[in-house]
Amino acid sequence: METLFDRIKRLAERRDISLQDLATELSFSKNLIYRWKTSDPKAKDLEKVADYFNVSVDYLLGREDTAEVNDDHLKVVAAHIDDDATEEEINEILNFIDFVQSKRGK
Repeated sequence: METLFDRIKRLAERRDISLQDLATELSFSKNLIYRWKTSDPKAKDLEKVADYFNVSVDYLLGREDTAEVNDDHLKVVAAHIDDDATEEEINEILNFIDFVQSKRGK
């Protein structure tokens, strides 16, 4: 079973950012995310991570299998994709968009 830490680590790897750099980016202590392997995070900290990766807190907690995405992103993507695209395909496209933007420092 994938843990909260595992999901955050995977999301960070997709963006090519270390967990320590992610923590710094979010104004956390350098090793806070690593401590979540053995302790529960604060809700406000989880919200920051979810917002950074554009996923839901429920996704981070493993309550959902698919990353939820920002409705604004869905509208933009939907305008450029045919009607046969699945939600999973749209999520993959959004993850790729996030990846490309992260390479530019967005």
